[in-house]
Amino acid sequence: MNDPVATYHNLLEDERIAQGSAEALHEGQRAHRLVFGDRPISITLRPQLIPRRHYDAAVAASHAIFGALARLERALIEDATLRAELDLRPEEEQLALADRGCDSSSTSSRIDGFYSDRLRYVEYNAESPGGMAYNDELIAIFERLPVMRAFRKRFRLRALPLRSRQLGAMLRGFKEWGRARTPVVAIIDWRGLPTSREFELFRDFFTARGIRTIIADPLALEFRGGILYADGQPVNLVYRRVLTSELLERGEESQALRDAYLAGAACVLNSFRAKLLHKKMSLALLSDDRYAHLYTAPQRRAIDRHIPWTRKMHAGSTRRNGARIVDLPQYVAGHPEELVLKPNDEYGGKGVVLGWAVPREEWQRTVQKALEESYVVQEAVPIPRQLFPVVLGTIRYVDFAMDMDPYLFNGRVSGCLSRLSSSELLNVTAGEGSVAPSYVVEGEQ
Repeated sequence: MNDPVATYHNLLEDERIAQGSAEALHEGQRAHRLVFGDRPISITLRPQLIPRRHYDAAVAASHAIFGALARLERALIEDATLRAELDLRPEEEQLALADRGCDSSSTSSRIDGFYSDRLRYVEYNAESPGGMAYNDELIAIFERLPVMRAFRKRFRLRALPLRSRQLGAMLRGFKEWGRARTPVVAIIDWRGLPTSREFELFRDFFTARGIRTIIADPLALEFRGGILYADGQPVNLVYRRVLTSELLERGEESQALRDAYLAGAACVLNSFRAKLLHKKMSLALLSDDRYAHLYTAPQRRAIDRHIPWTRKMHAGSTRRNGARIVDLPQYVAGHPEELVLKPNDEYGGKGVVLGWAVPREEWQRTVQKALEESYVVQEAVPIPRQLFPVVLGTIRYVDFAMDMDPYLFNGRVSGCLSRLSSSELLNVTAGEGSVAPSYVVEGEQ
């Protein structure tokens, strides 16, 4: 098969195709208001073109790892000693152990990773995976680019839309909850966030399918008479985008959602139990040999292949690749070129330190901080890079790092988020990079 990426780039050598595509991308994002804060969501003229064999391999790997995570969640619920490894706050633990009212803790989730020779996962977003609506809107825009129309004459492509899967998973959870017949949705997160446009896109999508939907701040919720109100309107299905940690930081101001959840007065998705696996420690509990008995033999093989060595930062010993590490902090301090330190409960790249990218003194300070707070250390994984065409006055080709983050809906993969960045820290929230819509390349026409 001809190289799809090379073919796509060759099509952009036609000045009319290139100029028309650049204008269509700009106008499409302007018309749809596809921005993260004040930045366009996508700056590239090429989507992420995923070979079918890579996508199929990612699906199989994600299903295997999700199976292991499901077993880990059950063990965490049953074993208080194991659960203590997560460093949960008392309020987090109370919410996590409450009856969630439906079968799945995470009706939608995302496993973030990098595909080189294989997919290696570095984080599990179990609480509030974003990017789905942006991806779908970008697909609609890219379908109108002259270069995409020309490319489709050469290759068979499969788009990977996500919003319908999100809605289907939510409605399934609502049916399992079973305490009302007609869903009234509240999309809940803080006002004024740079992600607010995505909430509007979801609201419009749900409303167009006959589901009454409002967007509300957690502080605009009331729980009275056994009913949850959002901006004065009764709601019974919460699409929770606000993170548990941020909700708890506001104390009694944000009590209504937690009270309604504990009373079973609203179906909250994702549930607060999702926090158990959302902690960065979940990957440490997968990769640590001490917990291998929790998983089946096929799951252990998948963990070995797809989960990098990850450990909770602590004073003491551990093992890596079968060898004993006598003093973990000393080992981490001495190997910055191959390790990453991450806060156990942050998002958007906050607090993540790449050992090879900072001065030695900063790495040493972070190691000390990691011992005083809740951190994990993780083995660095290969980060693939590709040239992508971007519009910077003229069309130029920029070398971007790229990730591959499969979404799961009730444990089944459908689509993925693809992010690009000139930095090795790929996170749009952190102010770096671009989203590219994802397509599976099925073959030549």
